[in-house]
Amino acid sequence: MEKIPFNRRHWLSTTMKMSALAFITPLWAENFANGSNRKKSTHIGACDWSIGPAADIACFDVARRIGLDGVQVSLNTAAQPVYLQQAHVQQAYLDAAKRTGVRIGGLAIGALNDVPYKSDPRTEQWVHDSIGVAKNLGVKAILLAFFAKNDLRNDPTGISEVVRRLKAVAPLAERAGVQLGIESYLTAEQHLDIIDRVGSSAIKVYYDARNATDAGNDIFKEISLLGKKHICELHIKENGVRLGNGTIDWPRVRQALAEAGYEGDGWMQIEWAKTKEDDTVAAYQHNLAYVKRNLLV
Repeated sequence: MEKIPFNRRHWLSTTMKMSALAFITPLWAENFANGSNRKKSTHIGACDWSIGPAADIACFDVARRIGLDGVQVSLNTAAQPVYLQQAHVQQAYLDAAKRTGVRIGGLAIGALNDVPYKSDPRTEQWVHDSIGVAKNLGVKAILLAFFAKNDLRNDPTGISEVVRRLKAVAPLAERAGVQLGIESYLTAEQHLDIIDRVGSSAIKVYYDARNATDAGNDIFKEISLLGKKHICELHIKENGVRLGNGTIDWPRVRQALAEAGYEGDGWMQIEWAKTKEDDTVAAYQHNLAYVKRNLLV
């Protein structure tokens, strides 16, 4: 598995020269454009941490074997807090996308589960930096994960701190045309409360029907309540089994999404949809076909 090594001297140098990333502009424009000549459609990707280790450039080759449109890539990990923030790593990812024909379909900060955004001061810089990374890579939405140590349930103090931090960074996201998507176990109403308190069009919900179901929420009512206005992207998963072998009624999810107006140019990212013993490529080829049959709206 090819890794991009962390070189502190290189990072310090390239970080000061982020504005010099003009050399990636043509591919950025191609990846980010939504011009009138391109037919709108829903793209299907998978999370890099589901088809291979997080923050590993080899995910592009795996995604190509599966036949995916793109990959949702990790900004960093707890072990590699500075990863895609480096200009040379961004360029390596853009080169891999061009070589394989697999798009950079999304950006996620899953490391927030271990290093909480609601409390750890380091994460403010991560989220701030992720906006520039997203723009350089042609990504429209950034997933902010709120699970494990970052769980917001029954934590009004944590929620208030998240609101404060999002208020500070939201104007930058707005100017960049990038959305920050909250993925958590909170209800749709609680997500909307956060969005209202921040008061920015850049703050969205990264909706995951499996997570919502596990939290005891009515996903069909939530999809209707949130709608296209508040959902930026979707995770599609069943946690430990292939799609179609779990408990989610995905055709009904498709109907709910269509009724809520969620259609057109967006991403569905397949996550954690295989058994431990399952072959990754075979499982995700099954999942890809399942999404095409049952979820495209």
